[in-house]
Amino acid sequence: MSEWVQILKELSEASGVPGQEQEVRELMRTYLEPYTEELSTDNLGSIVGRKTGIAGGPKVMLMGHMDEVGFMVSRVTKTGFILFQTLGGWSPQVLLAQRVMIKTRKGDIVGVIGSKPPHVSTASDKAKVVEIMEMYIDIGAASADHVKELGIRPGDPIVPICPFTVMANDQMYMGKAFDNRGGCLAAIELVKSLQAVEHPNVVFAGATVQEEVGLRGSGTSTTMIGPDLFIALETGMALDTPGLADSPYLPEIKCGGGPVIALYDKTLVPNTKLRDLLFDTAEEEGIPYQYGAAPGAGTDAGAAHLTGIGVPSIVIAIPARYIHSHASILHHDDVEYTVKLLVALIKKLDQKTVDWIKS
Repeated sequence: MSEWVQILKELSEASGVPGQEQEVRELMRTYLEPYTEELSTDNLGSIVGRKTGIAGGPKVMLMGHMDEVGFMVSRVTKTGFILFQTLGGWSPQVLLAQRVMIKTRKGDIVGVIGSKPPHVSTASDKAKVVEIMEMYIDIGAASADHVKELGIRPGDPIVPICPFTVMANDQMYMGKAFDNRGGCLAAIELVKSLQAVEHPNVVFAGATVQEEVGLRGSGTSTTMIGPDLFIALETGMALDTPGLADSPYLPEIKCGGGPVIALYDKTLVPNTKLRDLLFDTAEEEGIPYQYGAAPGAGTDAGAAHLTGIGVPSIVIAIPARYIHSHASILHHDDVEYTVKLLVALIKKLDQKTVDWIKS
C-alpha cells in the first residue's frame, strides 16, 4: 500500500461528524506539520498550514473539509432504543440495516439502524420509503437505564461503520467519509509535492469544520487567512453507474477520468478566469479532467468567496461513487491527477496572474 493510500485509510476510518472533528484534525496536524512552516486553527477548529514560496507573494488557500455526514443521539426510549438526528444530508434509502458506531465518553458502542419490519407492514406502507423519523438504533440494551450505564447521552456523535478496503480492482478503494477525506488527502499531498517545487506565492492548505451543516468553518478560516484566491478541495459525485451513465441530462463524470472542475453549484458561480486557467493548465500538462454542475449542492467555496470584499474561488473535486452513504468508492488515478493539477496551477499563480484573475 502506497504512503498516500495509507493516509487515506487513516482519514477514512477516523470519526468526525460536524462539530466533533477532533480525530481528523489531529491526523491533519500530524501530516501537515512536517511540510509547512506554521499551522493555524480558527476558533471553530479548522486547521491551515502555511507553505511559503515567495514571501509577500499572493495568498492561495486550498481547503478540504474534515467533517463527514453522520448522526447525533437525540433521545433514548424507555426500552433502550436510540433515536437520532441526522448531521448533513442523508437519504433514508441508504440507512436501514446499516451498522453505526456511537462515540461515548466511556468508549465506542456498535449498533444497527432499524425500523418496523416489512412482515408487519401494510401493503401501502411497504410501497413507501421509511422516513428517518421512524428509524432508531438498536444497541441491544434492555432499558433507558442500561443505555445510561453504557455512557450514552444526548449529543453523542454517531458515525457509519465501513472499514477501508482495497477492491478486487486494486486501483479502486472503498471506505466511509471519502466526502471529504479525499479533499483532506489532496491538501496533504499538495504541500508534500511542493517541497521541491518553486512557487511564486504563499500556499495555505488544510481542512475546515462543519461544511456539511452550512459551510461554517470555511467562512471563519478564510477570514483568518485573508486569501487572494480560494480553492475548495472536494470529493464529488461520480455519475458512471447504471441509471446515470447514459442520462442525457447529466454530465459524464467517471471514476478514473480525472478531477472535476466545477462550473456551478447553488452556492457559487466560480471565477471564470480561474476556471479557464485550470482548463488550460490541465490541457498543457496532459492531465485528464472533467467538469460538472451541481445545482442542488454547495461547497466551502460558497462561503469563502463571500468573505471580506470577495475572494475569487473555485471547486476541484475527486469523483467518487455513493457519497453521503456508508460506503463510497474512488479511483487511485483521480487522486494522482488532482494533486498533479494543483501543483501545476500553483506554479502559475504569481502576483501578475492573481491580479489579472481578481481584476
